[in-house]
Amino acid sequence: MNEYLAETVRQRMERTADALKKNRMDAYLVKSRSEVVPLIRTLLHPNDTVAVGGSVSLDECGVLDLLRCGDYQFLDRYASGLSGEQIAEIYRKSFFADAFLCSTNAVTESGELYNVDGNGNRVAAMTFGPASVILVVGANKIVRDLAEAEQRVKEFAAPANCKRLACKTPCAVTGKCADCSGDGRICCTAVVHRQQRIPGRIKVILVEESLGY
Repeated sequence: MNEYLAETVRQRMERTADALKKNRMDAYLVKSRSEVVPLIRTLLHPNDTVAVGGSVSLDECGVLDLLRCGDYQFLDRYASGLSGEQIAEIYRKSFFADAFLCSTNAVTESGELYNVDGNGNRVAAMTFGPASVILVVGANKIVRDLAEAEQRVKEFAAPANCKRLACKTPCAVTGKCADCSGDGRICCTAVVHRQQRIPGRIKVILVEESLGY
């Protein structure tokens, strides 16, 4: 990244981190994805029960490999051979996890987290249940406000995720949000996290790279 653009991105990250802290969320700034796993190690404890929401960002940073290393009790929704019922049971058990890891669809410069889910298990666990919530967020997901956050989901996150998950939606075909209502729709539940009642429960790692969708 050009040094002047990198400085501008860093300043935007710093503004966002300050706003998150004002909203009683912890915020960490790292320059590259290689710093994510060492940082997460410091935020977890040996033998913690951990769970994840669907996240390309976690995979891109090697977080899933960390959780499978044997130091933690990982409720692995991606384990081979799981039935739909077993995956749903992992979703429910995630509410009792010591830590829940995922990303966010967007984070505003005012320190708000904006997320849209299909099943709702990710936003539900972010909101209540796990003692600690750790988010890995690329700088590409920082937006000005909630209006831009919603637009970002419609233009980028939802179409890309529908293609990845082979959902039968208009956006998976055209790459553009349309009025859909079928079983494959993933834009079912939208949640905004603002000021938190429990300081530091939500921890946001802002990465000076583009991650996920």
